[in-house]
Amino acid sequence: MSDPILQPLSFRNLTVKNRVFRSSVGGRFDNYDGTGTYARINWEAQFARGGVGAIISAFCPVSAEGAHMPHFATIEADDRVPFWREVGRRVHEHDCRFILQLNHCGRQRDITRVTHRGRPAPSATGKADPLNGFPTRRLSTAEVRATIQEFVDGARRAREAGLDGVELHGANGYLITQFLSSAINDREDEYGGSVENRARFVTEILAGIRARVGADFHVQVKLNAFDAADAVFPWLASGNTIEDAVAIARLLEDAGADGLHVSAGAAFPHPLNPPGEFPLEVLKETYDGMISEGSKGLMNYLLLRYRVGRWAYRKLWGRTQRADFEGAVAPLAGRLKAAVSVPVICTGGFQRASLIRRVLETRLCDAVAIARPLVANPDLVRSYEAGEELPEAPCTFCNECLANMIEHPMGCYELERFGGDREAMMAKIMSVYRPTPWEGE
Repeated sequence: MSDPILQPLSFRNLTVKNRVFRSSVGGRFDNYDGTGTYARINWEAQFARGGVGAIISAFCPVSAEGAHMPHFATIEADDRVPFWREVGRRVHEHDCRFILQLNHCGRQRDITRVTHRGRPAPSATGKADPLNGFPTRRLSTAEVRATIQEFVDGARRAREAGLDGVELHGANGYLITQFLSSAINDREDEYGGSVENRARFVTEILAGIRARVGADFHVQVKLNAFDAADAVFPWLASGNTIEDAVAIARLLEDAGADGLHVSAGAAFPHPLNPPGEFPLEVLKETYDGMISEGSKGLMNYLLLRYRVGRWAYRKLWGRTQRADFEGAVAPLAGRLKAAVSVPVICTGGFQRASLIRRVLETRLCDAVAIARPLVANPDLVRSYEAGEELPEAPCTFCNECLANMIEHPMGCYELERFGGDREAMMAKIMSVYRPTPWEGE
């Protein structure tokens, strides 16, 4: 127990057995209407068995309109509670905590449901997103308040399901980010302008959740340490700085947040998130479903389809990337940790045990959130328990898992990790579809 990675972490209303959180990641495992499936349960249970202290769920829409793509389980109605109760039960069997990430995509969609085609995406702004060009409409004040209520209702359902807490996703370009970011939010009402006004949307969500579910339920917020909205397209405004993030973090703590989860980047994907390779060869095969989506879908597809276009895209994307990306956000997470009294979780390419120990021991953060290295090795924590620096076949941050997710099941697609055995790779990816509820009956 002298290993800082394996020390328990106590929040105001929650204790986690170690300092490794499975960060929000998940594939299109569920039904088209947003009801959950057994594959989702199997997906989450494998990380609980592997030893992580807590799981932050995949993107969980608080409404049908807030879904960034189909086949992700939602929390939009009371009939979703039994499914999430079963997810929590299966995770709790392994002394692991389960935190439901409440989210709304706003204008940052990937593939829209058929029910939403032709309808502008709701946002803090009326400007289309710069990457895919989804048509966007500015939410009215009444619609803003209705959306706040959707988050509140989602938290109430999460508590009724017996889950351990919720996370409000205020980073990486989704709807809360669209309000928080000075590069996106161009409103002139009480939800735009100053940092305090841009944060009003999320602080009112927090206040509403506290009023509805009480002070003894864990609520954390995922927050950008900085936006870098101009990382790909230099003509865009950069957005929030670390100073803005510090001010927002203090407002969140005052509004009742029990913890902060620090990330970076005003969009997803972003050159800084997820860090690592930009797998254009995979994207040229999976992006075709986006052609009919935003106004820039066809242009992006043509750039990805041909070698010269991929060269140009790689130049744009790599303009601000760092070669030493592992733990790069940690020093800024330390700035936020120094500004608040609640625990701080940091994400961003963590895998090496020595690096995780260093950021914990130097108090840059209180825990780390890991996604892709756990997709590659769901039992990664067992490697740390055994005193190993890395697992036998570590994640290389190739990002093929994320590039494939647009059309294919989530999983590790790096063939070399399987010794070139494609059948072994696919068997591992498809393993979350077994067992099924009726097997063994």
